[in-house]
Amino acid sequence: LRLAQDGGEGFFGEPALELNDIMRTSPDGRGVIGILAAAQLVLKPRLYSTFLLWLLSELFEQLPEVGDLDKPRLVFVFDEAHLLFDDAPPALVQRIEQVVRLIRSKGVGVYFCSQFPDDVPGNILGQLGNRVQHALRAYTPRDQKAVRTAAETFVANPRLDVAKAISSLGTGEALVSTLQDKGVPTPVQQTLIAPPRCRMGAISEAERARVRAGSPIGGRYDTAVNRESAAEMLARRVERAS
Repeated sequence: LRLAQDGGEGFFGEPALELNDIMRTSPDGRGVIGILAAAQLVLKPRLYSTFLLWLLSELFEQLPEVGDLDKPRLVFVFDEAHLLFDDAPPALVQRIEQVVRLIRSKGVGVYFCSQFPDDVPGNILGQLGNRVQHALRAYTPRDQKAVRTAAETFVANPRLDVAKAISSLGTGEALVSTLQDKGVPTPVQQTLIAPPRCRMGAISEAERARVRAGSPIGGRYDTAVNRESAAEMLARRVERAS
C-alpha cells in the first residue's frame, strides 16, 4: 500500500524495463552511460530502494554466469547510497547483501557512493573490493566515528596513518585500495584523482529533450500500458454469457 501511495505502479507497471536498454553499446563498441533522474524519487526512500533492489535482482536472475571478465558488462553506481539502507528492514538489507556478493559472477559491478562509509552496512561494505575515500573532517562525534570506520575498512599500510590522512586530504586527493589480479586488496595509498571530463551539474530540460530525441529508446517508456488481466477477461465473458 505504501509503495502504491508513493507511485510504485509507475515503476512496476508496464511497459516493464528491458534490461538490454541499460546494457547498450555505441556503434564503435563503447558502453553507453544511463542516468536515472531521481530528483523526485529520492524523496521516497522506500520506493527508491525497492526499485533498485528489484533492478539488481532482475539482473542477477536473468543474466548468465560469465565468471571473472576483464571488463564488466554493466556497472552500477549508486549515489547517495544511504537512501538504500535508511529505515530498510533487515530482510531487505540481507537481500541486497546477497545480490551484491553474487552478482559479480554475472559480469556486473556495483559501486556505492556516500558521504560516510558507515552509511553502508558492514556486511555489504565487506563485499566491496575497490575503495576510494575522499576527505572527512572530524568536527562532531559522528564524524570522528566515521573517520575510524573508514580507516578500519582499508588494508593497513605501515607507512601511512590512515585516520590522520583522511582528515587532512586536500582537494582532488583520496585514499585508494583496489583488488590485485588474484583478488587480494592492495594496501591503502594516498594519491591524486584525475578530475572528471564532464560538466558538474544537472543538464537543462532543453538538453535532456535533445538527448531523448536522439536516443533509440527515448520515448519507449513514456506511455503506460494497461493490459487486460485474466480476471477482467473472465468477467467480460461472464457478462456476455448473461
